[in-house]
Amino acid sequence: QPQLVESGGGLVQPGGSLRLSCAASGFTLDYYAIGWFRQAPGKEREGVSCISSNGGSTYYADSVKGRFTISRDRAKNTVYLQMNSLKPEDTAVYYCAAAAWLGSIASQAMCAPPTFAFWGQGNQVTVSS
Repeated sequence: QPQLVESGGGLVQPGGSLRLSCAASGFTLDYYAIGWFRQAPGKEREGVSCISSNGGSTYYADSVKGRFTISRDRAKNTVYLQMNSLKPEDTAVYYCAAAAWLGSIASQAMCAPPTFAFWGQGNQVTVSS
């Protein structure tokens, strides 16, 4: 059964870094766009960053531009989200998701939950001193 498994979350101080991993089992990510989303208590799930199936296009929410980097490792069938200069407002449950989409993902409209069919279980990230 296809699965996405996130890892790498945890507690970090403001200004610190974390790297989230999204590993796929049961299918290859090569033909899927991958997105990272987050949901804080009382807020809607929002798109943080997305990468196209061929890695040629990416999207970053304005709130994370210059601090977060999305990348994919085809050999490991894994997508990463490197998060630097973390702020308390980055605190949320982070989800990765896959969409069977071969086109560009470089827009807020595409990097949105309705685009994505397969979801991981979520991983808590807490930024606090």
